[in-house]
Amino acid sequence: MADLIPHLTVLLPAHDEAPTIAAVIAGALAAAPPPVEILVIDDGSTDDTAARAAAAGARVIRLPQNRGKGEALRVGAREARGERLVILDADGQDDPAELPLLLDALRPGVDLVIGSRFLGTFEPGAITPIDRLGNRLLTALFNHLLGARITDTQAGFRAIRRDTLLRLDLRAARYDVETDMLARLLAAGGAAVEVPVTRRPRAHGSTDLSRIRDGLRILATILRARARRSHDLAQGPADRARS
Repeated sequence: MADLIPHLTVLLPAHDEAPTIAAVIAGALAAAPPPVEILVIDDGSTDDTAARAAAAGARVIRLPQNRGKGEALRVGAREARGERLVILDADGQDDPAELPLLLDALRPGVDLVIGSRFLGTFEPGAITPIDRLGNRLLTALFNHLLGARITDTQAGFRAIRRDTLLRLDLRAARYDVETDMLARLLAAGGAAVEVPVTRRPRAHGSTDLSRIRDGLRILATILRARARRSHDLAQGPADRARS
């Protein structure tokens, strides 16, 4: 089995997630159809995330310093061996057992599957009221400005084909990468669907996400996507074909 080329890579960006990484890897290995590769991008961790991930059966790529989730995903997309990718947070808040739900929805004609927490379930303590409100407001703005109908634009639990992700030319550095991914995919005419998933409270530590700083980054990403859309509409088909 180890010599088989994996058809699926479970991609885990991780920064200081030593207490949870092994359990997440074990859950992904149990849920994913073989042959599967578990690829951990250790984004400049100062704890033993990398060692625990390797011991749990993952292939680990270590970044020498923390570059942000966006850069970790770009590295992971380039290095992944599977033709399909499932992106999963390493903090244990998403349930790896639900991984097949996303893969089943990644059918012909579907380019991106989002595990929507708002279609699914938030367990007690999984989200604060202020974070719920912020997510809802940014999602509503995304849908309004970009003509989409998505319930959870910032969800990190996703399934996508590797070649699709590489073509998107993501630019976001941090937690705005999910918004950047979705906006670029929709702008390219791709189809995104959502499936309900369960969101659990963090079992250990705290998130790197800054409500204000990263919220502003997400807002800026939405506004840039709107500007690109307006520019493309103004160009017209003939101008876009020449550009």
